[in-house]
Amino acid sequence: MSRFTKLLTVAAAAAALSLVVAPVQAQEDKSGYAPTMLVLDASGSMQAADPGGGTKMDAAKAAVHTFVSAAPTEAKVGLTVYGTGTGSSDAEKSAGCADVRTLRDADTIDKAALNSAVDQIHASGYTPIGTSLRKAAEALPKSGPRSIVLVSDGEDTCAPPDPCEVAQELNRQGATIVVHAIGFGVDAASRDQLTCIAQKTGGTYTDAIDGKSLERILPRVTQTALRTYKPIGTPISGTATYRDAPTATPGQYLDTIGQRETRFYAMDVPQGAMAYFSATTAFPHVRQPSGANDNSVLYLRVYGADGQDCNVFQFEQVVNTGNGVALTVTKAWDGATKTKSATGGSADKCRGGGRYYFAPEWHGVADNMPQRVPIELLFGIEPAVTDAGAASSTTPTVFTAPTGTPAPVSGGGSFNAATILNGSGSYTDTVQRGEFVFYRVELDWGQGLAYRVNFLDSGRHGLDGVSNITSTLYTPVREKIDHDFGSFDGDPDSLPTVHPAFATLPVRYRNRDARPTAGKEQSLAGWYYIAVSVGPSRTEGVGGPVPIRLDLTVAGQPEPGPHYESSTANGTFGENATHSSTDPAKSGGGSGQSTVSAAPESDDGISPVILAVLIAVPVVLLALIIGAVFVLRSRKSRRNPGNSR
Repeated sequence: MSRFTKLLTVAAAAAALSLVVAPVQAQEDKSGYAPTMLVLDASGSMQAADPGGGTKMDAAKAAVHTFVSAAPTEAKVGLTVYGTGTGSSDAEKSAGCADVRTLRDADTIDKAALNSAVDQIHASGYTPIGTSLRKAAEALPKSGPRSIVLVSDGEDTCAPPDPCEVAQELNRQGATIVVHAIGFGVDAASRDQLTCIAQKTGGTYTDAIDGKSLERILPRVTQTALRTYKPIGTPISGTATYRDAPTATPGQYLDTIGQRETRFYAMDVPQGAMAYFSATTAFPHVRQPSGANDNSVLYLRVYGADGQDCNVFQFEQVVNTGNGVALTVTKAWDGATKTKSATGGSADKCRGGGRYYFAPEWHGVADNMPQRVPIELLFGIEPAVTDAGAASSTTPTVFTAPTGTPAPVSGGGSFNAATILNGSGSYTDTVQRGEFVFYRVELDWGQGLAYRVNFLDSGRHGLDGVSNITSTLYTPVREKIDHDFGSFDGDPDSLPTVHPAFATLPVRYRNRDARPTAGKEQSLAGWYYIAVSVGPSRTEGVGGPVPIRLDLTVAGQPEPGPHYESSTANGTFGENATHSSTDPAKSGGGSGQSTVSAAPESDDGISPVILAVLIAVPVVLLALIIGAVFVLRSRKSRRNPGNSR
């Protein structure tokens, strides 16, 4: 009997003795699509006329049908509706405010059944938004990324529960449920309420002024909910000025940002340390009409003591926002590594240790974007070094075409969910039109990577199925190393188009001091990210999914890294701290080595930590039960001293 089998037997015996049966936990969906519940308003106000003809309910049904026709066959989509079972008279309010029904569970989409369910909806009743959010959340799986897409033409008419408080309630429970809200011809008060719901969960809010705009907006918002960027992080609220900016420690945070809005955040940086900051916005899919502006820009500025402008200006731009891309602006800030002057002056407010302010701004706004979008914020502090380690690298990693059978993988929808690629080899995946997927590769000090993306024959050809294709390589702090794009018409193609491969230098601390500047950002060990996207086809719904193959080379032996003046027990980006909600990058170990490490495994390939949990949980339960029995018997003995037994 193996060691694992023996331990498992002990655990099973302990569990049996405890007489406690653990509930079965829902398994996280591995299809690559977040189970999504569409919540549709069918209150009496939806019988109002739509400017485009028919009623608002007719327009909502048409929008759902448009989404269903384009939805991936693997998607998991359900339907919840409110307002269909009663009228809207005062006498019917009690029943109307409980009138929420789940017509379809969030299982693999049955397009015919979903369309049929939508066609049977009749709008007549009240607007219990808060209750519908709870019911929709209850109908979704209990773990993993999940989404709700809410379409409403007005405020909740049944509170309590207040819908914004319900959204906060989901957030407090640690649920990974993102709510995207669409206001269908709403007034200012309704817009504020729906915006609050989205903000509390890291989702988006979008206005649809009429049925035609709803028919454009609903499919792309729902597509966003299925498998695109799922922002996560510790909640934080940036401010409009530096004076009251929240102070963050290393880690990942989540906020929202409005169109052309600047948000300030503070970080205390020790003398000699390097500070890192990145801001990532994930834009929804939008099929832009001909001639629309589809460019978006993120600005980033850095300020020192008393709000002194440090004359730092970074920006990143994307020209196809509507393809559902993630846009990141990053700064490695070295102000604290500099020494203040003897005479002082305004320049000293941007030198030495102290409080610095990072201010991203959503400056360039593409057409048809939501009023607010989630923004992920990554803060990092890397202490000063006593020994910087090996000399800087000068030669990019050489790409070597892999041999052997490719390994199937499923890319994640964000940096946070990026799928791990375990070293050199080939990996295959299938990317839907309009998807942006992520993979990650661990690089230790002295190691580098090179890769190519092959877009394989999709079986569908012609100009109507042409899509933009891109690939981007990022550092652990999400700084862009390289990027290329092309056009895919169904025939095999690959990226990059000119160079043999996307490639990094061997990762060394001293790369940041090298000249010329190319490669300066490749000075942190940890996770390096590969993003691949296939844009929507020229004609919606044409072309089908695109099979891809990633050919990857990871070269170089791990070598000693830098030695730091102080400990980095929590990691450069707070990935080891309890408040961090993700492991966005793992680098900067205090020993001079990367802090990336896996728990040691048993000879059965199972972590002893997991085995310990398997054994400890039932043993603890057994001890609690025995203790409870002892206490009860002791109390009984005290009450009946002559009847002890």
